[in-house]
Amino acid sequence: MCYLAFLGVQAMRSAIRGTYDNPMTGNEAGLAAAFGGWRQEGRTGRCQPALLCEMMPAMGYGYSRGWRGLTIVVVPPVMGLLFRRQWQGMQHVPREGGLIVAANHISEADPLLLCVYLHACGRYPVFLAKSSLFDSRLVGRVVRGTGQIPVFRDAASAAAALKPAEEALAAGQCLVVYPEGTCTRDPDLWPMTGQTGAARLALSTGTPVLPMASWGAHQLLPYPKGEKGGLAGSLKPGFHPFPRKTGQVIAGPLVDLSRYQGEPLTASTLRAATADIMRDVAALVGQLRNETPPAELYDHHKAIEQRRAAAPGNPPAAGS
Repeated sequence: MCYLAFLGVQAMRSAIRGTYDNPMTGNEAGLAAAFGGWRQEGRTGRCQPALLCEMMPAMGYGYSRGWRGLTIVVVPPVMGLLFRRQWQGMQHVPREGGLIVAANHISEADPLLLCVYLHACGRYPVFLAKSSLFDSRLVGRVVRGTGQIPVFRDAASAAAALKPAEEALAAGQCLVVYPEGTCTRDPDLWPMTGQTGAARLALSTGTPVLPMASWGAHQLLPYPKGEKGGLAGSLKPGFHPFPRKTGQVIAGPLVDLSRYQGEPLTASTLRAATADIMRDVAALVGQLRNETPPAELYDHHKAIEQRRAAAPGNPPAAGS
């Protein structure tokens, strides 16, 4: 699989190396077919792949055409080798304008499933990424080149940390957010309670929130820090490309946050809006699993506190 990806990278490098001015020389004919033909690019008069020209007006901040084109060429075929697609709800994905996608997180591989799904819907996904990734020599080039957004956890406030995301949404980006903040620790892989960043972004910018769920990536690459019991505990650690897995993705109607419009962004308002978002996400996960989600979502922080309190040697809580 890595070798196939390597071949794709090399082919893409050959295709984009300084030859846009003459689109039909060498490997450019193959690139033109992959991107839907060639089109003249605005005032520069240079020829660009048609799909990239369509994407450019929606991207108001810096990114590399080469890196974006590379992901479009390489990622979908590789994911097609790993997963059979079962996609639902694509009619709910707005084709333009700023959008927040709130999704469940069960594996470090599920972002790629969402990437392929959203690209098929006509959107190029942008993720919030830890700022430390941008300091890496190789990974940093990829995340910067494709226009991913750094999250500065040491910012003075939550609002300051989300400022780059607000700018991206104003530029019409499709921003993917995992409200849980990490892969779920629920033993049966249901979504956890969420952090309030997605709700804060939505309410402060007026951007719609699209709930989305995926299922199947945990069979390819189980999260190594998952719980020991339940479904998570039954998964064998490691990367399991064979047999080919089924990757399910579903999008639902936009989350109704209208009752919070105009309200001060207090902690209680943000928690309530986050609960609404996670409730819709959990319902979609339930549809994919043909099961009813738990009435109360798993709270990882509360579970840790309960374990500490129950540990031998800890005094009982007052009044117990």
